[in-house]
Parts: sequence; structure tokens; C-alpha cells
Amino acid sequence: MDKLVVRGGNPLTGDLHVSGSKNTALPLMAIGLLTNGPVTISHIPDLKDISTFRKVIEVTGATVTGSPSDHQLIIDASNLNRPEAPYELVKRMRASFYMLGALLGRTGQARVSLPGGCAWGPRPVDLHIEGLKALGAEIELDAGYVVAKATGGRLLGGRVRFEPSSVGATINVLLGAVLARGESILENAAIEPDVVECCLMLQKMGAKIDGIGSRTLHVQGSDTLNPVSYTNCPDRIELGTFMIAAAISGIPGKPVSIHHANPEHLGVSFMESFDRTGAGVEIDGSTIRVTAPEELRPVSVRTDVYPGFPTDLQAQWTVLLAKAHGNSKVLESIYPDRFKHIPELHRMGVNAIVVGDEVVIEGGKRIQGTSVMSTDLRASVSLVLAGMIAEGETQILRVYHLDRGYERVEEKLAAAGIDIKRVSYDEWADPN
Repeated sequence: MDKLVVRGGNPLTGDLHVSGSKNTALPLMAIGLLTNGPVTISHIPDLKDISTFRKVIEVTGATVTGSPSDHQLIIDASNLNRPEAPYELVKRMRASFYMLGALLGRTGQARVSLPGGCAWGPRPVDLHIEGLKALGAEIELDAGYVVAKATGGRLLGGRVRFEPSSVGATINVLLGAVLARGESILENAAIEPDVVECCLMLQKMGAKIDGIGSRTLHVQGSDTLNPVSYTNCPDRIELGTFMIAAAISGIPGKPVSIHHANPEHLGVSFMESFDRTGAGVEIDGSTIRVTAPEELRPVSVRTDVYPGFPTDLQAQWTVLLAKAHGNSKVLESIYPDRFKHIPELHRMGVNAIVVGDEVVIEGGKRIQGTSVMSTDLRASVSLVLAGMIAEGETQILRVYHLDRGYERVEEKLAAAGIDIKRVSYDEWADPN
């Protein structure tokens, strides 16, 4: 097993480069199943979740060529003959559930295991199932699998309202709707960049979608879709993470340049909150230059659906608040149980108290390096950020969580001046 060892006190300097979005790449890969012929997707991050989903796709008989290390994959579903996603693979990541909508849309049937994924918070798939039922799917549960079929081999289309709005459910239903016989109307649809990028790729393939970027999508089902080449967007959560890293550990007056960025994908709430911390931000095309202030100001935030403050950045924001002087809080309105990083930050001296759906932070206190445990993807990177500004050495254990969503982050940070390295260790070895 691997751990990251961070020695705090070294400033972040120079340049950082944002990888392609993981959360967008996965549904784009599922879209590749909706047509015969090769679909090329570029700017794919080299992550474990990508390689896992590749295996899920290959189970169906589709071929996947190319390598994430080359940041490009070619998916050819011409020989798709097994509309199934087995438990052994789906349990590793929740996004595999996109196979339900993709296989139903393409073949009119699917057998997909109920998903696993992150260890925090309930994220039920009821919205996905009910949405696809509204399009004409007959769905039953069988020994941990969702078994679905469309009468006559093709979904009919229909009206779906998502309560609450959900990125995953919107995309899953969209995957089924684009090849349905008739029209589908998706109300209270998610408007996150992940959804918009999927719509744009589908539209490029010939799908008839109106209302892209709005809360109501009108989809006129097509008989077939065409193979295309498509470029994935930058990862907005990695961008936000790097902006926070620059604000807390950069040298005041010396900007850190973050390349291949799309700040619009972060949403208005994050950008306004970040500006209020006192950190300087200069946007030059796809490059953002962040300058650390002499003293960070604490800015309380409330997570919300896009364009609200991203829940995937609240753990990182907590570390920023720990560095800032003064009291502040984070209200988590999306996943109330998403504070498992707080006990680990306590071990480093961060004074933070969880009260219901809020965490209250007394910033400006001494942060000390120690051994801490990763519990999920975003918690992992928050511990890396804390280690960067801590006194002494921090060891972040179980970084396989981190590897699911950040591409070689230790190499990127090391190239920008941070003392960080990856080390293999035996978690069950007796201490000396």
C-alpha cells in the first residue's frame, strides 16, 4: 500500500497543470456505447477509476483501445453483445451505474449491479431507476442487480422530474432518452458542467437535445447516433484544489500559475468566496494566476448544487479556514455525513467542531504534522493540503482513495516546490 509523506513549510511556486475531468470522462466513456464505430475521447486523466470503468465497458463486448497515460481512449461498441455490468467491478466505483442508462438506450436491456463507491453518506439510486421507468423501462431487483428491459427492445420516452436535482440521475436518464422512440422531458435536471459536456458530446453525435445548461432538457429520441471524436474538459475540482493550495502555501506577492483551467466550471459561489479570502486571482484564457495574501480572511460557505459552492471542495476549504485567522464555518447541504476528514485534522491540531450539518473552525492555530488516514477521495487531498502548511512531517496513509481522482498529484506538487513523496508501506507491520 502507498502513503504520501509531506514535509511542511515549503512554499508552492511556479506552475501547476490541471488534468482532464474524471467526473466528466466517466459518463463520456458510457456515451461511447451508444453507437457503432470508434468513439475517440481525448484529455482522459490517468486514474484508477478510468481503468476500472474501462474494464466494465469491456465486459459488454465493446473494445477499448488507447491508454490513459496517453490521455486518449477509443471505444468501439460495434460488437456489444453482453448488456451487463458485474458486481465485481461495479462495487469499486459508483459511476459504473451509468451503464444502466447506456445499455438500456443501446440494447433495450441491462443487468447492472447496485453500486459501491465512497464510504461516506447515502447516495441512493432510486432517482436513476424511477427516471428510466418513466421512459418505459421495466425494472426489478434480483440478488443485488438491477435488471431492466424495454418493451419492444427500445425505450419509449417520457417526462421525468428529478427531486432533488442529481447529476448522476440526469446523465443516466439522458443516456436512455437519446435513443428512445419518442420525446423525453427532463425537469429539474442538473446543470453541472459534467451534464453540459455530456449533452454537447451527444449533440455532436446527432442527438436532438434542447435546453442544454438549463433545468429543463427536451430530448427527441434518435434512431441512431454517429461515432465522433470529443475532447474532455478540465477537472474543475482539481482546479479548485490547486487554487486553495496556492492561497494557503504560496508566497505573498508571487503568483502561482494554474494551466488548462476553466474557472467558469467552478461556479459563481466558489469564485466569489475565494475572492473574499484576500487571495489574488488573474484569469488569462485557460491560465489562472493565484497570489497568496499576507493574511487569509476566513469566509464561511454553504455547499449547494451548481452553481453553488461545490461539495467536492468543502474538505479542502476547511483547511483554508484552518489557516485563516478567525472563526468560520462550512455548512454541508448535499451530503451531511461528509466530515470524516475532521477527526484526522484534529490529530494535526486543527480546532474544528462538527455540529449537525456544519463544521465550525477556529482558524490560525498551530498545525502539526503527524500520521493521518485517508477515508475518501476529497478527504485525502485535504490532508495533503494540511500537510503542506503543517510543522514537520505528515504521513497520509491509504492514498488509494486519492488516486481515484487526482492524477499524479504528488508529482505535480513536487514540481511546484512542495516536499512530497510517495512511499510504499505495510499497513499491518508491527511498529519498531
